[in-house]
Amino acid sequence: METIKQKQTAETIKRHFSIILQEEGGYIYGRDVLVTVTQVRMTPDLSLAKIYLSIYNTENKQAPILQLQEEQVRLRQALAHRVRKQMRRVPEIAFFMDDTLDEMYRVDEIFQRLRQEGKMGEEE
Repeated sequence: METIKQKQTAETIKRHFSIILQEEGGYIYGRDVLVTVTQVRMTPDLSLAKIYLSIYNTENKQAPILQLQEEQVRLRQALAHRVRKQMRRVPEIAFFMDDTLDEMYRVDEIFQRLRQEGKMGEEE
């Protein structure tokens, strides 16, 4: 169960890190790849921000994550510059791939195929 402080800190980091990705992302992983921040989770001691990213327009979805990890120090400094008046200590950041949308599309595709094959049952 997240505390109010965790949620507030996570939302602040999400908002500012999204802007950083808009400004710096093209230099890191290229202009044709679309990376969005879907969620940020804070540890209870607020020392680590787990940033979940959704990645589009690329077959290798792990490559942009690895490129962001290589630039992690610079990205954390940019984040610190943006939130310096809102937080005393900027947490460490870690990147994770959020494949929720991919899973949703995959499940929807399975349902569509089952409907076409007539194995879904009667629709109401």
